[in-house]
Amino acid sequence: MKKICISFLIVAIIILSGIGLFAPKPQAHTEYLRIHIRANSNEFIDQNVKYKVKSAVVEFLTPYIANCKDKKSAEDMLSSNLTAIKQVCNDVLKQNGFNYTANAKIKNEEFPTRVYEGVQLESGFYDALIIELGCGEGDNWWCVVYPPLCFVGKDSGYVYRSKILDVINDFLNKEKL
Repeated sequence: MKKICISFLIVAIIILSGIGLFAPKPQAHTEYLRIHIRANSNEFIDQNVKYKVKSAVVEFLTPYIANCKDKKSAEDMLSSNLTAIKQVCNDVLKQNGFNYTANAKIKNEEFPTRVYEGVQLESGFYDALIIELGCGEGDNWWCVVYPPLCFVGKDSGYVYRSKILDVINDFLNKEKL
């Protein structure tokens, strides 16, 4: 009887280990480079300055992003400008009377599924520029640096296009003729 219990236990451990090996794991997404700006807290004043920091960072990064032809060049650009990005954030914080500072780093983190302007980013691990204001414990603003989704606007000159959507639209337009 003891041998049967031990055998059963060993088989159960093997089965459970096998399930863990084959269970779906969060996917690493290598085609996107995200940006997250995390507010100091959820207090109105901290959330408000988060948006001011966001505007200044986007304005600062826009001309640099214009020269990025792929994710690697965008990541290299961010890495070489981390000190300047922190300075932009700290200038906004100081101008608005805050005594805490910002920290900026590029990191691979797990994120939930999000939708941005019709583009759905599935949950998984993404490389991201993480900007923490003060403690960084408040709600965040997020976007995509590459491709430049948060740099899209009527004055930016950028338009996000999906090659798949272009092919479908071309096909549908030919069908109408």
